[in-house]
Amino acid sequence: MLEVLGLTAGATTVYRAMLDHPAHGVDQIAAGCGLSPADVHEHLDELSRLTLVRASAERPGELRAVSPDIGLADMLAAQEAELASRQAQLAASRAAVTRMVADRAEHRAGHGERLLGLDAIQGRLERMGRDTAVEVLASQPGDQRPEDLLASRPADTGVLARGIAMRTPYQDSTRNQPHAATYAHWLLSQGGEVRTAATIPQRMVIIDRSQALVPIDPDDNRKGALHVTEPGILAALIDLFDQAWNTAVPLGATLPEDPRTGLTATERELLRLLGSGLTDDAAGQRLGISSRTVSRHMSSIMERLSASSRFEAGIKAAQRGWL
Repeated sequence: MLEVLGLTAGATTVYRAMLDHPAHGVDQIAAGCGLSPADVHEHLDELSRLTLVRASAERPGELRAVSPDIGLADMLAAQEAELASRQAQLAASRAAVTRMVADRAEHRAGHGERLLGLDAIQGRLERMGRDTAVEVLASQPGDQRPEDLLASRPADTGVLARGIAMRTPYQDSTRNQPHAATYAHWLLSQGGEVRTAATIPQRMVIIDRSQALVPIDPDDNRKGALHVTEPGILAALIDLFDQAWNTAVPLGATLPEDPRTGLTATERELLRLLGSGLTDDAAGQRLGISSRTVSRHMSSIMERLSASSRFEAGIKAAQRGWL
């Protein structure tokens, strides 16, 4: 476990031996750990750099192990501070990428058309629906607003009535939103296909694999959309959609738990997102769940892992191969 904090396996062994036998010297530690005295001295240097051993007041010239609730707590605090710093850096990077994509889309003539305002977006969706000949791929992450679903119904009705194939992945959280679940089941009743997954790509609508509509700002689709026809961008969007669709579960099917870990897909993805440095709010947005639900999931996971902190839960989850 301590290797995750930056200790080598040998240093961890020596540290444990010093905690278990405070009076042992280097030779006794070496004999008990199956190491040479030179190896023990090397590991003691490592432990000293990490302030996990200090000079003994009772035995001049020898070292004593610092209690784990002091030494390891300091290391955990340093790791948590580093994690918080990485979270801030990741948030800034995501914002920069979003701005860059929006700026590039605005200036690349012929590769996309910016649509500003809900009326412009809805009008383009209606036109795209009328032009559809084969299929509609519509990725719908996050919470589904009742007014948005109501606005989409006429176009969806027209497309499905013409026998057009429609595939729509929602997030698992949609199953707990009555209005969204009702709409999803309506799509099924009209011949559409609906699946859910813990996380799915950003909101997008792809028509006949020849044109697509994506939000300018993935965090707020009401700010505007980009109409895309450039083959390279379309190929990337379609690949992203297909990957999500192939790993999603059909609506109506029971969401499976991993038989080895007992984790649901949402819990496993939550562990991965938090482990990558996302905050509760950011992870919740990716999963389409509230921060309170994130906390509830993490409390359940920590209890199953017998972990007293999220950091410890992350370490134990990694050790068990849950990540």
